[in-house]
Amino acid sequence: MNGWLYLFNPEHDMALANFTPYYRPPREIIRMGQDLSYLPLWYAEKGSGVKVADECLSASFLAECISMGVHPEGVTATTWEGTSISPWGWDPALVNRLRSEGVPAERCPDEAELRRIRFLSGRQRCVEVLKQFGDMDGICGKAVECLTIDDVRNFMEDAGETILKSPWSGSGRGLLRISPDSWSENVEGWVARIIRMQGGIMGEPLYQKVCDFAMEFYADGIAGVSFAGYSLFETDSHGNYKLNLLLPDSAIEKRLSEYVPWETLHAVKGRLLSCLRALLGGDYTGYLGVDMMICHEAGKYVIHPCVEINLRMNMGVVSRLFFDRYVAPSSSGKYVVEHFQADGEAIEKHHRLMAESPLSVSDEGRILQGYLSLTPVVSETRYQAYVEVENGEGR
Repeated sequence: MNGWLYLFNPEHDMALANFTPYYRPPREIIRMGQDLSYLPLWYAEKGSGVKVADECLSASFLAECISMGVHPEGVTATTWEGTSISPWGWDPALVNRLRSEGVPAERCPDEAELRRIRFLSGRQRCVEVLKQFGDMDGICGKAVECLTIDDVRNFMEDAGETILKSPWSGSGRGLLRISPDSWSENVEGWVARIIRMQGGIMGEPLYQKVCDFAMEFYADGIAGVSFAGYSLFETDSHGNYKLNLLLPDSAIEKRLSEYVPWETLHAVKGRLLSCLRALLGGDYTGYLGVDMMICHEAGKYVIHPCVEINLRMNMGVVSRLFFDRYVAPSSSGKYVVEHFQADGEAIEKHHRLMAESPLSVSDEGRILQGYLSLTPVVSETRYQAYVEVENGEGR
C-alpha cells in the first residue's frame, strides 16, 4: 500500500454547512457512507488504501471482481496508516472523527484551512465566476446573494420563476423553486431560516434546461488548475443526482456541440481555468467539478457555465476516471448510484442484472459490455454503485 488513504464521506456537504466538529449526519447518510465505502477502490491511485466500513466483505467482493477480469487499483485498509488522507471532502466533523481515532493533527487541515475550504465551497463563488463571463457570446446565467427577505422578493418579482439555494447544502438539497404565485408563509419561513443560519440565500432565474453536464478539474495546491475531463449526467425533478453516462471525452464534446459550437465549449473551459486559478490560489488540492447546463433561450441554445462548483471529489470525476481506467474506448454505458427502499431489493436486482448482462472483459482488462457492481451487495444493502456497459457509443 502506498502513502495515500482514501475515504468516502458523503455527509461532507452537510457537515460543511453545519461547520461544527460535533455534526452528526442523518441515519440515511451514515448508511450511504457505509454501503458505498468501497467506492474509492475504483478511483484511488494505484496501490492506495481505502478505508472500508465492513472489512469482512473485502475478500469475497475483490475475488468476485478479479474472477470477472477486473482489478480495482485501490486496496482495502482497516487502519489509518499512511502519510496522506484523501476524503470525499474535508470538514470539521471529519477532522474531529479522525483525531478521535488516533490520526495525528498534521495529517488533517487546521481550522484556518477548513474555513477557507468552506468559503471557497459556498454558492456565493458562482456569482463571482459568472461575472467573468459577461462579455462572452453564447452564454447565460445569473446568480445573486440575497441578504434579506425583501431582497428575495425583489429578485423574484423581476425574474419570475426563481430557484432559491442555500449557500451551503448537499447536492440536490437546499433548493426551492418559487414564483410570485407560489410565495407563502411557509416559503417565507424557510427563506428566513436560511438567511438567519447562513447569512444569506442565493437567487437564480429558472432556465429552460436541455441537459446537465460538468467540466472536471484538478487543483495541485500551488495555484495550478488543469482540466480533468467532461461529465455528462442526469438528475431527477428535484435536482438529485441519478447517473453519469460512460463515454470518452470526445464523444461527450461531440454531443454537446450538437447544441453549441465547439469553440464556445473551449472558450468556457479556458475562461474557467483562469477563474479557478485566481479563486483557489494554493488553498485547495484535489479534484473539483463545475456543473453546467445547456439551456434554450430566445430561440437558441446557450451554456450556463457555472451552476454550481463542487469543491470536492464528485461522482462526475469517479465516472470519468472509471471509464478511462476500466472501460474499452469503443464501449459506452452508464454509472449509477441507486437508493433502495427495503432490504433485499438491491441483491435481487444485483442477481438479475448479473444474469441478464454478464460481464465481458478484453484481454487488456477493459470492460467491453455487461454489468458490474462497484460496491458489495448483501441482503441489507440500501445504496449501491454500479455500471452497465454496452458495445459502441450507445445512447
